[in-house]
Formats: sequence, C-alpha cells, structure tokens
Amino acid sequence: MRVEDYPAQEPLTERGVEYTERYLAKSAAVGGHEAFYGDHPCQSLLVCPSERPDGRVLAFMYGGGWTNGYKELMAFMAPAFNAAGVTFVSIGYRLAPEFVFPEGWLDSARAVGWIHDNIARLGGDPTKLFVGGWSAGGHYASLLATRRDWQGAQGVPRDVIRGCVTMTGIFDFTPGNGMSVRPRFLGPVEAAYDVPASPLFNLDAPAPPFLLTFGSDDFPHLALQSRKFAAVAAAKGVDVELHEIAGRSHFTLPDAGGEADGPWVPLVLDWMDRHSKAYASRARVGQR
Repeated sequence: MRVEDYPAQEPLTERGVEYTERYLAKSAAVGGHEAFYGDHPCQSLLVCPSERPDGRVLAFMYGGGWTNGYKELMAFMAPAFNAAGVTFVSIGYRLAPEFVFPEGWLDSARAVGWIHDNIARLGGDPTKLFVGGWSAGGHYASLLATRRDWQGAQGVPRDVIRGCVTMTGIFDFTPGNGMSVRPRFLGPVEAAYDVPASPLFNLDAPAPPFLLTFGSDDFPHLALQSRKFAAVAAAKGVDVELHEIAGRSHFTLPDAGGEADGPWVPLVLDWMDRHSKAYASRARVGQR
C-alpha cells in the first residue's frame, strides 16, 4: 500500500518525521506480497520471501509509540535476512488513539495466525516462526511470546512462536517504569490494562527464547526495562540473551536491521539458527 492510502495518524514529532522518511526511503525498492488479515488497512502484512528459503521466518513489527507507523517502514530489513534464507514478514496493526489495548496487540496475534496458515506457500516453515519488533513493536512481540491466552482463538499451537527478538522493547507499564507519561494506547486508567499489557508480569515458563537488544545511546529507562526483563526471565528459567549495540540510539538501532554485515543482523541470524536446530532436535527426540 501507499502511505497516503492509510487513515490519518497522530502528528509526528520532528524526530518522528525524520526516521519515518528515512525508513520509507530505504524500503521503497523492496518488493513483497501484501496480504490482509482483517478489513482495516492497517490489518495487513508484507511478506518478503527468500530466493533460497531455509524455512526460518522472522515476523517483525514497527515502532511509533502505538500511534504511528506502517508495515512498509521495516521492509528495508528484508534483503539482509532474505540473503540468509529467512522469510521476512513486516506486520501492520491498528493504532491508538482510535484503537486502544488490546486491539492493536490482538491484531498482531491475528497476523501470526495468518502467517502460520499461509507462510508455507511463500517459502516459510510455520514451525520456524520467530517474532520481533522495535520499540512499540517489540512490546507487542514480547507480549505475544509471554501470554498464552490468544493462540486458541487463532487456531495455532501454543508454542507457535519459536523465539522473540526485540529492539528496545517495552516490558512494563506499571508505576515506576521510568516512562514520563502513560501511553495512550492503554486507554483510560480505570481500564486497568497496565499489568495485562506488561510482558514482565506475564512471563512464566515455559516461554520461548528471547533475544533482547538496545543501543548504547538508547533511552536509559528503556534500556533499564530490557535489563530488568532479562533478569526476571533468567530467574524464571527462560532462555534469554541481552546485547547492547554500540553507538546506536533508539532511532538509529533499526538501521542495523538492514545491515547484513552490521552488529545486529548476524547476531539475530545466529540466534535464530541455534534455536531452530534446538527445536528440531527436541522434536526428533519426542518422536522416538
């Protein structure tokens, strides 16, 4: 879709305009298969297949404070992953303030359901599905990975997600989380969604592996959230890795997603490969 075909979004800050224009420009030449999992324009996804697929799928979600963004923003990441055999999917979801929690998050669940049912014909293996996201997208991805109450409605196995990778995800919306304001996507305070929307408070084993990344120049309170989530996950027996990416800020870390030889893509590819093989090995043992 063209950006102008989407419904109007909240006005962007100057910094928001800069990164949106930069990512859209990088993504302009990337093709893919557009699909819809609902009737709203944002209930759509872009599948970028690999010419030599190895079955791995990375379904990634953009950031934008839950109020802005398009699936086209993250398409520039696809070539680096496609070259390694990974089918890349950029997921769209409905935005606040028109749609408040849990609507946008449930959209991400619906998108995973579509991917599970359809990705095989585009070179992916639904048993090798990883989710990820940047900022608000990282929040939705991690909530998909931690909660166990959405899979049945989508007709997917409870362990459909093989792992979750975040770029400066957000994991805690309760008081003391470091945020200066309560995000608008949570709706009114009386809705009491702070805990249900917080991956930190929905984290219990068994949970899929996590790869948490943030920039060395990132927002300090969000870097702290990643560190806290990693510590709690490890204490609960969850397989978790935490990596600080040198020289990157909140708004330049996503650029690393398009750098095949940069600090982020090889890290993610190795992590996906290890956990794909580990799952396959466990599956073979279970079949004996």
